Amino acid sequence: MAIRTDLAEEAHGLWEKSAGATTKLPGVEARQWTKDGVRHHEVTILDAVGEEALGKPRGRYETIWVSRDGRPTPEVTEALGKLLAQMLALDARQSLLVVGLGNRAMTPDAVGPLTVRGLVITRHLRRSLPRIFSDMPAVSALEPGVLGTTGMESAEIVKSVVEATKPDRVLVVDALAAGESDRLCKVIQVTDAGIVPGSGVGNSRAAFSEKTLGVPVVAVGVPTVMDAGTKEAPLLVTDRDIDARVRRLSSLISAGIHRAVFPHWSSEEIAQFVD
Repeated sequence: MAIRTDLAEEAHGLWEKSAGATTKLPGVEARQWTKDGVRHHEVTILDAVGEEALGKPRGRYETIWVSRDGRPTPEVTEALGKLLAQMLALDARQSLLVVGLGNRAMTPDAVGPLTVRGLVITRHLRRSLPRIFSDMPAVSALEPGVLGTTGMESAEIVKSVVEATKPDRVLVVDALAAGESDRLCKVIQVTDAGIVPGSGVGNSRAAFSEKTLGVPVVAVGVPTVMDAGTKEAPLLVTDRDIDARVRRLSSLISAGIHRAVFPHWSSEEIAQFVD
């Protein structure tokens, strides 16, 4: 049975393992490096051949290793902030909508909702206090819930909000699925290709991308589950201390977003605006 994974880095490694390390994958470029103690791996899918080989839409996918034990470090927060700033390319006078996908009632699926709850929201402040906030991005956030509790696809809700508020960028945060346990809660993937929620566990929903939303979309994801079942007996597994890991990773992503969007603010200044 084919291993399902949302991680481009892992899919690339699995392809190389099956084809042989000396075989070059057409339509895909990959590189890896370590900077300031943080391990990075970048996969760029260039064309339809690469899309078919890795089962993911073309675009840039960069993976950052949080740490060996899954505990974030200041260096990882800084690296994530720089990567998000680069991918978003957000001007100080532009606007950003952050979407936290997932189900807050299910811990492995709560990364998105917990992340948006830790953000500084400035869209309304830029309107009410323009003298203070006019020179920084207008950040808004949305937690659309899941189909089972709202009766609506998350993509339908987000598309309506995008049409109403007209953000310049959309940043989507979601939990992902890994193919192997050594990546569970230990890596973060950032991509400019958008995201198809649930694809890694065989429950694909409507895609979030520039094509579907009409604005550039950057997706951030953390693998919190692994598919360990069969067609006859579906099974997802996760870490035994998933509660603590999800809280730490959500805080890390929130901090990375703050570094990217408010680079001149200190942690103390940000804390004044976060509940």
